[in-house]
Amino acid sequence: MRGSTMNAITSHPQAKKEPQCPKTPATRLPACAADFWPGAAVSSHGIVLVLLPFGLLMKFVTVQKGLEDISEGLRVPGSKAFPIVMKAARGSASALDRGKDKIVASLPPNQKATGLGELDKLQNGFPILFDAIQDKDKDEIFVQQQELLNHVGNIEEAMVKGFPFEVPSEYNYLPQLKGRATLEMKVSFKDSPKGDKSGVMTLVCDGLSAPVSAGNFVDLVQKKFYNGMEIQRADGFVVQTGRPDKGDGYVGPSGEVRRIPLEIHVEGDKEPIYELTLEDIGRFNEQPLLPFNAYGTMAMARSEFENNSASSQVFFLLKESELTPSSANLLDGRYAVFGYIVEGQDYLGEMHVGDKIDYIKVLDGAQFLQPGSGQAPQAEPEA
Repeated sequence: MRGSTMNAITSHPQAKKEPQCPKTPATRLPACAADFWPGAAVSSHGIVLVLLPFGLLMKFVTVQKGLEDISEGLRVPGSKAFPIVMKAARGSASALDRGKDKIVASLPPNQKATGLGELDKLQNGFPILFDAIQDKDKDEIFVQQQELLNHVGNIEEAMVKGFPFEVPSEYNYLPQLKGRATLEMKVSFKDSPKGDKSGVMTLVCDGLSAPVSAGNFVDLVQKKFYNGMEIQRADGFVVQTGRPDKGDGYVGPSGEVRRIPLEIHVEGDKEPIYELTLEDIGRFNEQPLLPFNAYGTMAMARSEFENNSASSQVFFLLKESELTPSSANLLDGRYAVFGYIVEGQDYLGEMHVGDKIDYIKVLDGAQFLQPGSGQAPQAEPEA
């Protein structure tokens, strides 16, 4: 049973081990973000897609996919890249034109003004993107692509009517994020290879797909748990932090480490799977809604052999999607992704152990955080 598994974590000997993200695979990844083109497909801009009605889902998949395919085109060397990029951009714009009426009709009254405003910005942004492509300015193409993806995400969010599923009641004691939250993180560097003194990043936490994992992180951010904490691992595969001076996780008012269940939301499923990896249930080839497909993917660290031992330690992935494709790597379906760094990802490559997190703060979406009761249910006595 879900509840008994969760409750067993605090007393299980392995729960006391330091939570870990996976060991670096044999094919090591470059440590510096500059080694990558920064436009790797980051699905955080469209993480609510699965919550839309099927007809609208198909139209937005086409709009978003065209924009994300720009990243693939930009990797093509030389001038051959630009016809590919233009084709992707025009395909996205055409899909938007065809689906605009249905998109407008789907906006709930309380979100109509917001949705229409974002829709206008999206449509008006395409000519600017086309100009950048014609000028063969890769940097500007990337900037405009990200702007348009942001507008796509905002429109999708405006179309979602209410929270789409019920989190199992046994997790009511845990904080939950019933929406999306945008955060800002500033890190000071001791010895950056680029000479930067600090870097500011924008994070998006997706409580619509991972409410418990995202809620746990945002709750700790609101408690200023990470402020002043050092980067504790930076090995070219991940950047990791969140281990307190004593113990391996956040200690709540009860005096015990707050543990959260593994949470994996599979594409096409109405709600997340809790406490089990996709391998555990024979679905290891299926695609999580929030995959490890981008430089700056955020996930919960945990003990290797205890699914439900995550607490406060988090890691940011440094990877290229082509090197470890989604649904074909050692991470998807085994570790809980709860968001992405959407701006400033390059700074991850400058981080070293000992660099300091000056702060993480919530910029938007704090109203979606539900604190939870804070009191974990008692384990059922064994028969």
